[in-house]
Amino acid sequence: MTEDVLPLGLKAPRKRTPTGKPPAPLAEHLPVARVVVDTGLAHLDRPFDYAVPASADSAAQPGVRVRVRFAGRLVDGWLLERAEESEHPGRLTPLAVVSPEQVLTGEVAALARAVADRTAGTLPDVLRLAIPPRHARTEAEPPQPPAEPPTSPEPGTWARYPAGPAFLTALAQGLSPRAAWTALPGPTWPAELAAAAQACAASGRGVVVVVPDSRDLDRVAGALAEAGVPAVSLSADLGPAERYRRWLRVLRGEVRVVVGTRATAFAPVRDLGLVVVWDDGDDLHAEPRAPYPHVREVLALRAHLTGAAFLAVRAWPPA
Repeated sequence: MTEDVLPLGLKAPRKRTPTGKPPAPLAEHLPVARVVVDTGLAHLDRPFDYAVPASADSAAQPGVRVRVRFAGRLVDGWLLERAEESEHPGRLTPLAVVSPEQVLTGEVAALARAVADRTAGTLPDVLRLAIPPRHARTEAEPPQPPAEPPTSPEPGTWARYPAGPAFLTALAQGLSPRAAWTALPGPTWPAELAAAAQACAASGRGVVVVVPDSRDLDRVAGALAEAGVPAVSLSADLGPAERYRRWLRVLRGEVRVVVGTRATAFAPVRDLGLVVVWDDGDDLHAEPRAPYPHVREVLALRAHLTGAAFLAVRAWPPA
């Protein structure tokens, strides 16, 4: 019996024809994307490699939101970087770009990684706190020209503190002083915070001010407006569209001074020069969701990573 003849009663197997579409062509340059996948699982807290289709080459830039297939389902993620090769031996699954807006900056990505490591959390957990949900219609609005830096302020009531004028001068000169400030009694603390932000902004750098509640937010925002400092305020009370609109203004560099509540600690301010936490002992500065970071620790890490000035403030007498 030859190999071409089958035993009696057996049928030759049917030849299978390939089904499905052929794989889409990949990007010629840097065809591999390293993606933070929002799996919700701590043991998968690492980047995964995906293929960049040629059709998504221009949009698939570091920091954009993507959708990828993971464990048989579509999940959200953020593109960290592009690479020429992958250590994965098989064929990579292609990704899909949700939006070309680069919502995750390199500085915030490094901060989120440091916060996750310090709090025994995961990078996706922290990024969900740092980046607000997308609002497509708001994202499509045209950007505005950047605001002009303000002039340096006079010491004003900062002269009540022995090192107050020197602190403002250092900020205006582009230096990065670190200070713990106990604000004296009286209604002048919002104007004093605004003066510190103005001094730093006058040097062409960005400022993040975090307060515990909406009442303090209104006070500081009002003081900044009175001082003529271009700024935006961020809080959860704004609603998703308006909050995302203001957050995009910060991301796009239209405004470099931002004041807000807890999540503002991660605001993507360009050329960060000063971070401030007002009333750092207030319980509202502690995030109630995992991994439970505290604003004071987030801003201290951010100042360390970026070389920015740091100011922690408490009122006197303490509550």
